Amino acid sequence: MFHLSKFGFQQSCLFFFFLAFLACSNQPPVYADQTSNKVDTISTNNRRVPTNAALDSIYAIDSNKTYIYLTFDDGPQHGTVNCINICRQEGVKASFFMIGLHQHMKSDGKQIVATIRNNYPQTLLANHSYNHAMGKYKYFYQHPQMALADFLKTQDSLAPAPKIIRLPGNNAWVREGKIKASRLVRPVARLLDSAGFNVIGWDMEWNFDHKSARPVQSPEQLAAQVDTLVAHGYTYQPKHLVILTHDRMFHRSPDSLALVQFIQLVKRNPNYVFETVDHYPGLKK
Repeated sequence: MFHLSKFGFQQSCLFFFFLAFLACSNQPPVYADQTSNKVDTISTNNRRVPTNAALDSIYAIDSNKTYIYLTFDDGPQHGTVNCINICRQEGVKASFFMIGLHQHMKSDGKQIVATIRNNYPQTLLANHSYNHAMGKYKYFYQHPQMALADFLKTQDSLAPAPKIIRLPGNNAWVREGKIKASRLVRPVARLLDSAGFNVIGWDMEWNFDHKSARPVQSPEQLAAQVDTLVAHGYTYQPKHLVILTHDRMFHRSPDSLALVQFIQLVKRNPNYVFETVDHYPGLKK
């Protein structure tokens, strides 16, 4: 019968422990399920949010393509779920700039926010303030520290992984240390930049009737406008076009169909690629 001395047994245990350590340390880190496109998440205040590793993965821009950033503002609202389902059905990416307060104003608001957050990389959750300045934009922007606190509150309550903001009621950009904004909002934009945030505006808007919340332009008109802006380089960044829409525009079935038709018209051009705004060039990581 084979016998080990006490010293020999200890040496054997150490040897096998060392082999096990080597085997574990040689395993590459796994950030995302490449089969299902589900992103690894971490728990933050009982919320599940995408890890930075997934968001910071290497991403190459194809200079032969034009990137279309379809963005929805003011959710969660009636119409948000339609927008999510349409983007999933059509296989396109979209970004949702959401209002922190609105997740408490719908019975399923928190679930909608979680769905958008957890469906990255197809849908991106971003910060659109906590209460949309309560409609008092001048007062909001004349108090930069108050405005900054409002955005920070939204960042905590919605827990979007990227630090990307769209200002309520204003088209402004903060990118690569450059600020493009009106005099009114410039102090707030500067504060957000110093706090590490990116501010994303838009190149064109799908307008809506403010009484009925229904889309103004037809899908064909909007698609033609996309082609014109791209062809003439009338965008903030050449070959990158940001479209502003609002969730509530697509609450009704005929208007949801209009969104489907617009997406399908854009998809006909093989040089157009739908992308989320975290891949817009020049953003801080």
